Amino acid sequence: MPSEPAPTPRTLVLGGARSGKSAFAEDLACAGGLPVRYLATAEFDPADTDFADRIAAHRARRPADWTTVENGDPVEVLAEETPATLLDDLGTWLTARLDARAAWEAPRGTVGPDTDALVAAVAAYRGRLVIVSPEVGLGVIPATRSGRLFRDEIGTLNQRLARVCDAAYLVVAGLPMRLK
Repeated sequence: MPSEPAPTPRTLVLGGARSGKSAFAEDLACAGGLPVRYLATAEFDPADTDFADRIAAHRARRPADWTTVENGDPVEVLAEETPATLLDDLGTWLTARLDARAAWEAPRGTVGPDTDALVAAVAAYRGRLVIVSPEVGLGVIPATRSGRLFRDEIGTLNQRLARVCDAAYLVVAGLPMRLK
């Protein structure tokens, strides 16, 4: 992966599945040698061995000196600034919020209070912050209502975060492209 300059204070990294977005974000987060706090949003389910393998791969890649917060509320975690924070990823966070609000069949915007709070926390954060989020708007229209709901909610959240972040990248086939 090409070497990138140290990130600006708030950086959004977008990409599709297996695009290399997390590895790129990890490189950005540790640029400059600052201690990194890793906020992992995925909820571990031992019955889902495929997802457990993905989580294990992420854990194995992380340097031993990083602090890891698993399943923490990003709004609460971001209230305490550290030199560098990596939030990976918003797709699993949004899924958990949709589950918590039983919003899969509810009107769009039901998770609005959660996304509003997250955007405000990101805008207020003054340390180095790298956020990983899926870009899902480049593919086919999902066949299910829940798929369309997720696509619409994450697309809107990504737009809002791109506005408050200082930089944004799109990672495709392991290649980062700076958008902002």
